[in-house]
Amino acid sequence: MTKAPVTTDSDAAGSKPYTLAIDAMGGDRAPDIVLEGLDLAADRHPGARILLIGDEALLVPALARHPQAARICTVRHAPASISMEMKPTVALRVRGSSLRVAMESVASGEALGVVSAGNSGAMLALAKIIVKALPGISRPAMVAVQPSAKGDVVMLDLGANIACDARNLVEFAVMGEAFAKAALGLEQPTIGLLNVGSEELKGDDRLRQAADTLRAGVLASQFHGFVEGHDITAGTTDVVVTDGFTGNVALKTGEGALKLAFGLLRRVFETNLLTRIGYLLVKPGLERMREWIDPRRYNGAVFVGLNGIVVKSHGGADGEGFAAAVDVAMDAVSHRLNEKIRARLEQIEMLSEDNSQAADKVAG
Repeated sequence: MTKAPVTTDSDAAGSKPYTLAIDAMGGDRAPDIVLEGLDLAADRHPGARILLIGDEALLVPALARHPQAARICTVRHAPASISMEMKPTVALRVRGSSLRVAMESVASGEALGVVSAGNSGAMLALAKIIVKALPGISRPAMVAVQPSAKGDVVMLDLGANIACDARNLVEFAVMGEAFAKAALGLEQPTIGLLNVGSEELKGDDRLRQAADTLRAGVLASQFHGFVEGHDITAGTTDVVVTDGFTGNVALKTGEGALKLAFGLLRRVFETNLLTRIGYLLVKPGLERMREWIDPRRYNGAVFVGLNGIVVKSHGGADGEGFAAAVDVAMDAVSHRLNEKIRARLEQIEMLSEDNSQAADKVAG
């Protein structure tokens, strides 16, 4: 097989923005897993231009073993990296880290998005300070796609904001709706607010205030109302909105439940000879089910509400999982996720101004 030449900053050319900047040094097994993922991504997105950021002394020889990735990548040297254990406050002070350089390339417009499997706390902190939030967004949120009985469901926030007020939840609904359009191809995605019950009087003041705002706004026709935990996997709505604390607990609980279910099935089928024979009969169906709910398919959480696409891959992802995170970033870029969010925010702002003027007239 002919090896593709490795391109570095010194011989790169062209003024067109890079599609994505990739933090090559982030994650448990970087850069090997990152390059394996980019080999797969190169087949799926042959027209992509990737700015691969990290230790050039490691990346150039490594890319020579990954010709598919080398074909779409330009290497940029970054002398430092951020460990998975590093506190965000410390990470902010590390100059020349691969994650910081990736964020700076997005902030400058040199790249349209960034993907990293690195430290999530450091990633969010750097994104807020360097990439910055979209006008009208008070807090970026972490959003991802999860499996449900009716297909895929979008859920946010998954941990970026532990405590949220009513305004934050409404913003999450706006961003979740735009993400569902971009990632799932839905024209009118339905939205639910996660609560302890579906009745209108359930929940605290912030949930009820957020619900009232959504019922009166531009998303009224798409707002389903309150949903409960079982509605997430049932697929009752296309988008589930909650605070970061509850969302993260729900996400990890769901992941744990899937592991438990497969573990119990394994025990059952290993009980005796008859159950082993039964396993052989149902194996094709179980394999199809495993593929359907494979966590690697759903790898890649997006920090929405920023002036650029920022995608977090799981730190322990393999090559297939990292490629899925790249897919998520490519979808967000190609479907102009941020433009959809901006358009919705403008509609909400215009409606708020109209309501204010109407109230002034009544008061006058």
